[in-house]
Amino acid sequence: AQRQEIEAMFSLSDLKQTKFYQEAKEEGREEGIELGRQQERQVVKLETIPKLLQLGLSVEIISSTLELPLETVITEARKYQNN
Repeated sequence: AQRQEIEAMFSLSDLKQTKFYQEAKEEGREEGIELGRQQERQVVKLETIPKLLQLGLSVEIISSTLELPLETVITEARKYQNN
């Protein structure tokens, strides 16, 4: 009901011109960028696991160093060993 009330008060183009809309849009964009950065860091960590295994580090040390769950490191180590 609240959305319908707002739509009744403003046309969509009017709503897009409001400061609230602009701030909400920018906040969403910034959150999307941060999420993308977090995902990128995660991928880099996962790609680092095989290199650390080659250096002879244990999955426990890798888990601690990369701040990843041990199960994640073990799963990635198995993928590396199977290739």
